[in-house]
Amino acid sequence: MTLVEMGMPAVRSRRPALDGRPDTPALVDRFGRVARDLRVSITEKCSLRCTYCMPAEGLPPIPADELLTADEIVRLVALAVEELGVREVRFTGGEPLMRRDLERIIAGCHERVPHTPLAMTTNGVGLAHRARGLAQAGLHRVNVSLDTVDRLGFARLTRRDRLDSVLAGIRAARANGLAPVKVNAVLMRQTLAEAPDLLRWCLDEECELRFIEEMPLDADHEWARANMVTAAELLEVLGARFTLEEVGRLDPSAPAEKWLVDGGPAVVGIIATVTRKFCDTCDRTRLTADGMLRSCLFSDQEFDVRQALRTGADDAEIAEIWRGAMWNKWAGHGIDAENFVPPERTMGAIGG
Repeated sequence: MTLVEMGMPAVRSRRPALDGRPDTPALVDRFGRVARDLRVSITEKCSLRCTYCMPAEGLPPIPADELLTADEIVRLVALAVEELGVREVRFTGGEPLMRRDLERIIAGCHERVPHTPLAMTTNGVGLAHRARGLAQAGLHRVNVSLDTVDRLGFARLTRRDRLDSVLAGIRAARANGLAPVKVNAVLMRQTLAEAPDLLRWCLDEECELRFIEEMPLDADHEWARANMVTAAELLEVLGARFTLEEVGRLDPSAPAEKWLVDGGPAVVGIIATVTRKFCDTCDRTRLTADGMLRSCLFSDQEFDVRQALRTGADDAEIAEIWRGAMWNKWAGHGIDAENFVPPERTMGAIGG
């Protein structure tokens, strides 16, 4: 099986170029951006099969000996915070709840960097049973992926009838202090009409809803700009039922633009990655479950820190690899370019 067939990029390196980089410990790039938000994927496995993310059969498994261990994840997170200026860490997948040692990972990171917010993006399946333990381990908050509160619509989109489990997980997260709970919904043509119902549910449950434009990161490579639902279309649909007042981005590096709903204080966010891109203020750095550094969701360039860890590299050497990876970050995703080519890894393989 080739790297492309496995959803893995062919462009891998351990030694990024550092030509012209200023002498600073921070994760700066050539365009003046500084990465302070670390996304750590800890598994490619998932309990759902969302059509915009996973193939029906799931992603090819990462061999156990290529998956970062709990101790390796803790070491890299601590290094990112203590040496590279990272200020927030988010654990993703696949589905992070598929890792049996998730609580150990959270506890280890919390012990090493106790003042750094630790968050998790999850589909919520099974969260009701683990929310208390995760909170006790040191997790601060969760984002839950939920595209519709219609049971049949949920089953069609995720290929699994698990809506009740997700809703129970959201409520358990709130009950155990993993708040504010944010709900992430990918804008899809088949669920657009249900968007007002989802917003109403989130308002009633005191969750902050953020809609996300569908990106060309699907496993089946069926994404087409002409077929995607845009932020403008969504605002029209929501505006027929709610009064929306634009707030914008209070934090320039935050991906979501916000609107007050019916005068507030509740808000709804829209992450318009495609039609209102925010690449020029991006502050993210990414670590895949198999130990590759990525500077951008849409770049196939990766830098191998797993090999560095396992061949005896010290923290200073790993930090230099990381700084070089971010120094070589792209200006932007280029989705609007005529020659745009989607990345070989899908969202599920990269980490959200």
